Amino acid sequence: MKILIIENEIYLAQSIATKLGELGHVCEMCTSTKDAIKSTNYDVVLLSTNINGQDFNPVIETFKNSIVILMVSYISNDTVSKPLSAGAKDYILKPFMIEELIRKIDHYQDYERLKKRNEAYEKYLTHSFSSVSQDHDYKSLELPLFISSSFQKHSDAFAFEYAQEKNLPIHFLTLSDPKSFNEVSSLPQNCIIYIIDYQVLKKADKKTFCDLISDKKVIIASTDKIEDVAHPVLEIKSENNIFDKGEILPIEDYVKFIVLNYQSKYPDTELSKKLGISRKSLWEKRKKYDIIKKK
Repeated sequence: MKILIIENEIYLAQSIATKLGELGHVCEMCTSTKDAIKSTNYDVVLLSTNINGQDFNPVIETFKNSIVILMVSYISNDTVSKPLSAGAKDYILKPFMIEELIRKIDHYQDYERLKKRNEAYEKYLTHSFSSVSQDHDYKSLELPLFISSSFQKHSDAFAFEYAQEKNLPIHFLTLSDPKSFNEVSSLPQNCIIYIIDYQVLKKADKKTFCDLISDKKVIIASTDKIEDVAHPVLEIKSENNIFDKGEILPIEDYVKFIVLNYQSKYPDTELSKKLGISRKSLWEKRKKYDIIKKK
């Protein structure tokens, strides 16, 4: 990582830079906030609040995308509370062990990495589920809850939306994993457990499974019809009912489904190419199925 050390005690700054450099980090030093804000290309900024007469807010604002850790000699509103409110991530009290500073840096680096990854996952899920219509009264639904849907994406969308509505973390499991029963037993109560592939369980195992999840916040998905369970069952069907027949689709039904659901995402040239037909055939099929292309 590239680290900027803002410290007017030169020997202390050099000592920190040397120890961090031995761990593979690239360190630069400056003695004033005015010099610090000339460049913003740093992963971590170590800011000493002992520099008299300096305004720390411009530094914290300049490096709002970096990990700013305060190095303080005493704790007060000016040295800790106000800088943290302005956007600094944490503080460390002088004198400190370099191992403790490294621990803080690693902690916030992991946090920022997970935060960005989570944002990417949320964007992907929002995009992935945008084609799935959800209209459920989540407040009235109690867990454990079984979901029966031949279209897996409907169950997925429900589970993630439910967890978001309840503002709880979600833990994903598949019953295809032989270790899933043990994992369910070990999970805490303050999370939503989303379990798929209920249809793969043998009849003898289903009773054991239902007893196992009876007191947990669990959503269980199956692509088969669910019968003989003591918990509520929610059946979700796709809008077009094409994938709810439980059988191999006729080619014409498949083409109709693709045109209805993807004509707004792809131009006719690309859509006809993906279907392996000409644009004229695509136009004829719209006419045959009375499909109006939205503009």
